[in-house]
Amino acid sequence: MGQARILVADDHEVVRKGLCALLESRGWQVCGEAIDGRQAVDMTRELKPEIVILDIGMPNLNGLDATRQILRNNPDQKVLVLTITDTDQVVRDVLQAGARGFVLKSDAARDLVAAVEAIMQHRTFFTPRVGQMVLEAYLKGGDSRSQEPSLPTLTPREREIVQLLAEGKSTKEVASVLNLSVKTAETHRSNIMRKLKLHSVGELVLYAIRNNIVQVPKEGWG
Repeated sequence: MGQARILVADDHEVVRKGLCALLESRGWQVCGEAIDGRQAVDMTRELKPEIVILDIGMPNLNGLDATRQILRNNPDQKVLVLTITDTDQVVRDVLQAGARGFVLKSDAARDLVAAVEAIMQHRTFFTPRVGQMVLEAYLKGGDSRSQEPSLPTLTPREREIVQLLAEGKSTKEVASVLNLSVKTAETHRSNIMRKLKLHSVGELVLYAIRNNIVQVPKEGWG
Protein backbone atom coordinates (compact mmCIF):
# COMPACT_ATOMS: atom_id res chain seq x y z
CA MET A 1 0.00 0.00 0.00
CA GLY A 2 3.06 2.26 0.04
CA GLN A 3 4.55 4.58 2.61
CA ALA A 4 1.40 6.32 3.78
CA ARG A 5 2.09 8.99 6.39
CA ILE A 6 -0.33 8.80 9.32
CA LEU A 7 -0.92 11.01 12.35
CA VAL A 8 -2.35 9.26 15.42
CA ALA A 9 -4.18 11.22 18.14
CA ASP A 10 -5.22 9.55 21.40
CA ASP A 11 -4.69 10.77 24.95
CA HIS A 12 -4.07 7.26 26.30
CA GLU A 13 -0.39 6.47 25.73
CA VAL A 14 -0.76 2.68 25.81
CA VAL A 15 -3.57 2.81 23.25
CA ARG A 16 -1.72 5.30 21.06
CA LYS A 17 1.50 3.27 21.07
CA GLY A 18 -0.44 0.12 20.26
CA LEU A 19 -2.09 1.79 17.27
CA CYS A 20 1.25 3.11 16.06
CA ALA A 21 2.85 -0.33 16.33
CA LEU A 22 -0.01 -1.92 14.37
CA LEU A 23 0.23 0.69 11.60
CA GLU A 24 4.02 0.52 11.37
CA SER A 25 3.90 -3.28 11.18
CA ARG A 26 2.10 -2.80 7.84
CA GLY A 27 4.82 -0.55 6.46
CA TRP A 28 3.05 2.75 7.05
CA GLN A 29 4.87 5.72 8.59
CA VAL A 30 3.48 7.28 11.77
CA CYS A 31 4.65 10.85 11.20
CA GLY A 32 3.28 12.21 14.47
CA GLU A 33 1.49 11.44 17.73
CA ALA A 34 -0.91 13.88 19.39
CA ILE A 35 -2.30 13.65 22.92
CA ASP A 36 -5.34 15.89 22.44
CA GLY A 37 -7.48 17.35 19.68
CA ARG A 38 -5.87 20.77 19.72
CA GLN A 39 -2.42 19.29 19.20
CA ALA A 40 -3.81 17.07 16.44
CA VAL A 41 -5.13 20.12 14.56
CA ASP A 42 -1.77 21.90 14.83
CA MET A 43 0.26 18.82 13.86
CA THR A 44 -2.00 18.08 10.88
CA ARG A 45 -1.46 21.58 9.59
CA GLU A 46 2.30 21.27 10.08
CA LEU A 47 2.97 17.67 9.00
CA LYS A 48 0.30 17.24 6.29
CA PRO A 49 -0.24 13.49 6.78
CA GLU A 50 -2.27 11.43 4.30
CA ILE A 51 -4.54 10.18 7.10
CA VAL A 52 -5.36 11.44 10.58
CA ILE A 53 -6.66 8.88 13.09
CA LEU A 54 -8.53 10.58 15.93
CA ASP A 55 -10.02 9.34 19.17
CA ILE A 56 -13.28 11.13 19.95
CA GLY A 57 -12.90 11.44 23.73
CA MET A 58 -9.76 13.58 24.03
CA PRO A 59 -9.17 16.51 26.43
CA ASN A 60 -8.92 20.20 25.47
CA LEU A 61 -10.57 19.59 22.09
CA ASN A 62 -12.53 16.42 21.33
CA GLY A 63 -12.07 14.39 18.18
CA LEU A 64 -15.28 15.56 16.51
CA ASP A 65 -14.45 19.24 16.85
CA ALA A 66 -10.84 18.53 15.91
CA THR A 67 -12.15 16.83 12.74
CA ARG A 68 -14.23 19.88 11.92
CA GLN A 69 -11.26 22.21 12.40
CA ILE A 70 -8.91 19.99 10.39
CA LEU A 71 -11.35 19.82 7.48
CA ARG A 72 -12.02 23.54 7.66
CA ASN A 73 -8.26 24.05 7.19
CA ASN A 74 -8.03 21.38 4.47
CA PRO A 75 -11.31 19.92 3.10
CA ASP A 76 -9.39 17.13 1.33
CA GLN A 77 -7.76 15.77 4.49
CA LYS A 78 -8.64 12.13 5.18
CA VAL A 79 -9.81 11.59 8.78
CA LEU A 80 -10.59 8.27 10.48
CA VAL A 81 -12.39 8.29 13.82
CA LEU A 82 -11.53 5.58 16.34
CA THR A 83 -13.54 5.31 19.57
CA ILE A 84 -15.32 3.10 22.05
CA THR A 85 -18.63 4.88 21.41
CA ASP A 86 -21.07 3.62 18.79
CA THR A 87 -24.38 5.30 19.60
CA ASP A 88 -26.62 6.50 16.77
CA GLN A 89 -25.92 10.12 17.70
CA VAL A 90 -22.15 9.67 17.59
CA VAL A 91 -22.37 7.98 14.19
CA ARG A 92 -24.41 10.91 12.86
CA ASP A 93 -21.96 13.37 14.40
CA VAL A 94 -18.99 11.61 12.80
CA LEU A 95 -20.64 11.65 9.38
CA GLN A 96 -21.65 15.29 9.70
CA ALA A 97 -18.14 16.24 10.81
CA GLY A 98 -16.83 14.84 7.53
CA ALA A 99 -14.73 11.84 8.64
CA ARG A 100 -14.06 9.19 6.00
CA GLY A 101 -14.34 6.27 8.38
CA PHE A 102 -15.41 5.07 11.81
CA VAL A 103 -13.79 2.13 13.62
CA LEU A 104 -14.67 0.91 17.09
CA LYS A 105 -11.66 0.46 19.36
CA SER A 106 -12.91 -3.00 20.26
CA ASP A 107 -12.62 -3.85 16.55
CA ALA A 108 -9.34 -2.02 15.89
CA ALA A 109 -7.08 -5.09 15.78
CA ARG A 110 -9.35 -6.59 13.13
CA ASP A 111 -10.51 -3.53 11.18
CA LEU A 112 -7.98 -0.68 11.47
CA VAL A 113 -5.71 -1.93 8.68
CA ALA A 114 -8.68 -2.47 6.35
CA ALA A 115 -9.97 1.01 7.21
CA VAL A 116 -6.65 2.68 6.36
CA GLU A 117 -6.40 0.73 3.10
CA ALA A 118 -9.94 1.77 2.13
CA ILE A 119 -9.34 5.42 2.90
CA MET A 120 -6.05 5.42 0.97
CA GLN A 121 -8.07 4.16 -2.02
CA HIS A 122 -10.47 7.13 -1.67
CA ARG A 123 -13.24 4.99 -0.18
CA THR A 124 -15.03 5.27 3.13
CA PHE A 125 -14.91 2.58 5.81
CA PHE A 126 -17.39 1.65 8.52
CA THR A 127 -17.33 -1.46 10.65
CA PRO A 128 -20.23 -3.88 10.04
CA ARG A 129 -21.99 -2.75 13.23
CA VAL A 130 -21.72 0.91 12.32
CA GLY A 131 -22.55 0.26 8.69
CA GLN A 132 -25.76 -1.45 9.76
CA MET A 133 -26.65 1.52 11.97
CA VAL A 134 -26.08 3.92 9.07
CA LEU A 135 -28.27 1.77 6.81
CA GLU A 136 -31.06 1.60 9.39
CA ALA A 137 -30.92 5.37 9.88
CA TYR A 138 -31.16 5.83 6.11
CA LEU A 139 -34.14 3.48 5.86
CA LYS A 140 -35.91 5.35 8.65
CA GLY A 141 -35.60 8.55 6.66
CA GLY A 142 -36.37 11.69 8.59
CA ASP A 143 -38.08 10.00 11.53
CA SER A 144 -35.06 10.26 13.81
CA ARG A 145 -34.76 13.98 13.24
CA SER A 146 -38.38 14.57 14.18
CA GLN A 147 -37.87 12.76 17.48
CA GLU A 148 -34.97 14.97 18.55
CA PRO A 149 -35.58 18.26 20.35
CA SER A 150 -34.12 21.26 18.58
CA LEU A 151 -30.96 22.47 20.30
CA PRO A 152 -29.33 25.88 20.08
CA THR A 153 -26.41 25.95 17.69
CA LEU A 154 -23.09 26.67 19.33
CA THR A 155 -20.24 28.23 17.39
CA PRO A 156 -16.97 26.26 17.15
CA ARG A 157 -15.46 28.62 19.74
CA GLU A 158 -18.39 28.07 22.10
CA ARG A 159 -18.06 24.30 21.76
CA GLU A 160 -14.38 24.57 22.68
CA ILE A 161 -15.27 26.61 25.76
CA VAL A 162 -18.02 24.17 26.78
CA GLN A 163 -15.55 21.28 26.62
CA LEU A 164 -12.91 23.08 28.66
CA LEU A 165 -15.43 24.14 31.32
CA ALA A 166 -16.95 20.65 31.44
CA GLU A 167 -13.47 19.20 31.96
CA GLY A 168 -13.17 21.31 35.10
CA LYS A 169 -11.10 24.25 33.90
CA SER A 170 -11.71 27.67 35.42
CA THR A 171 -12.62 30.67 33.29
CA LYS A 172 -9.06 31.94 33.77
CA GLU A 173 -7.65 28.59 32.57
CA VAL A 174 -10.00 28.63 29.57
CA ALA A 175 -8.75 32.10 28.68
CA SER A 176 -5.16 30.88 28.88
CA VAL A 177 -5.74 27.80 26.70
CA LEU A 178 -7.58 29.77 24.01
CA ASN A 179 -5.39 32.90 24.19
CA LEU A 180 -8.32 35.07 25.25
CA SER A 181 -8.61 37.75 27.86
CA VAL A 182 -10.33 36.62 31.05
CA LYS A 183 -13.11 39.13 30.39
CA THR A 184 -13.73 37.69 26.92
CA ALA A 185 -13.81 34.15 28.31
CA GLU A 186 -16.29 35.25 30.99
CA THR A 187 -18.48 36.86 28.34
CA HIS A 188 -18.44 33.67 26.27
CA ARG A 189 -19.34 31.62 29.32
CA SER A 190 -22.29 33.88 30.18
CA ASN A 191 -23.53 33.82 26.60
CA ILE A 192 -23.30 30.03 26.45
CA MET A 193 -25.20 29.55 29.71
CA ARG A 194 -27.91 31.93 28.53
CA LYS A 195 -28.15 30.38 25.07
CA LEU A 196 -28.46 26.85 26.48
CA LYS A 197 -30.70 27.94 29.36
CA LEU A 198 -28.32 26.37 31.88
CA HIS A 199 -27.83 27.56 35.45
CA SER A 200 -24.85 25.62 36.80
CA VAL A 201 -21.61 23.96 35.79
CA GLY A 202 -23.22 20.61 36.58
CA GLU A 203 -25.90 21.23 33.96
CA LEU A 204 -23.18 22.29 31.53
CA VAL A 205 -21.32 19.02 32.11
CA LEU A 206 -24.50 17.02 31.41
CA TYR A 207 -25.08 19.01 28.22
CA ALA A 208 -21.49 18.34 27.10
CA ILE A 209 -21.85 14.58 27.73
CA ARG A 210 -25.23 14.32 25.96
CA ASN A 211 -23.93 16.17 22.91
CA ASN A 212 -20.63 14.25 22.62
CA ILE A 213 -18.46 17.25 23.48
CA VAL A 214 -16.93 15.25 26.31
CA GLN A 215 -17.23 11.55 27.08
CA VAL A 216 -17.53 9.63 30.31
CA PRO A 217 -14.53 7.28 30.66
CA LYS A 218 -15.33 3.56 30.42
CA GLU A 219 -13.46 0.44 31.36
CA GLY A 220 -11.00 -0.98 28.85
CA TRP A 221 -10.14 1.07 25.79
CA GLY A 222 -10.50 4.78 26.46
